[in-house]
Amino acid sequence: MKKTNWIAPSILSADFSRLGEEVQAVVKAGADLIHFDVMDNHYVPNLTVGPLVCEALAKRQFNIPLDVHLMTRPVDSLIPSFAKAGATYISFHPEATDHVDRTINMIREHGAKPGLAFNPATPLDALNYTLHKLDLVLIMSVNPGFGGQAFIPEMLQKISEVRTMIEKSGKPIRLEVDGGINADNIRDVMEAGADTFVAGSAIFSATDYTAVINQMRQKMSD
Repeated sequence: MKKTNWIAPSILSADFSRLGEEVQAVVKAGADLIHFDVMDNHYVPNLTVGPLVCEALAKRQFNIPLDVHLMTRPVDSLIPSFAKAGATYISFHPEATDHVDRTINMIREHGAKPGLAFNPATPLDALNYTLHKLDLVLIMSVNPGFGGQAFIPEMLQKISEVRTMIEKSGKPIRLEVDGGINADNIRDVMEAGADTFVAGSAIFSATDYTAVINQMRQKMSD
């Protein structure tokens, strides 16, 4: 199932003192999604942003989907707030809830598209029973909690395994990869089966956002 490749800048690496302008800049540079990392200093060792920031960005009407990744435990209490705040996708980790199926249904019931996220060492077992209910699967290619980490090469096999599962399902489920994505490895990640690429420091540390996003697209099309 051929899909358009999407690039999703992660605001974790943006300049938060001028976040609206940063998002506007990457949208103008050609971003397809804005990736929104939510960390609770409990499930992962960092603390980031909540629904109010998501709502503020949604109100700016950048006309781009907001891709919310909940690295929190528990997750159910946050889902209504982020859905109301304007999240298009909401992904969570299966080990962060007692009832994965119920949480997926809750996301859908609140008007967002559900996704499941998997850390590097987390098995894919939950997909055996829930893949048909998902709009997105997120593979973490670093251990979550911090930006700027190096891609874990062993995740290419995991990405490939998920791509096979998605193809067998026959459903238009996006396969997103987050962690250490840059112009040097994006082609390998795409060839493994991903179609949605989260990039934080690779984009926001560049002086020209358009140039780096174009470079990533060129690497995928070569």
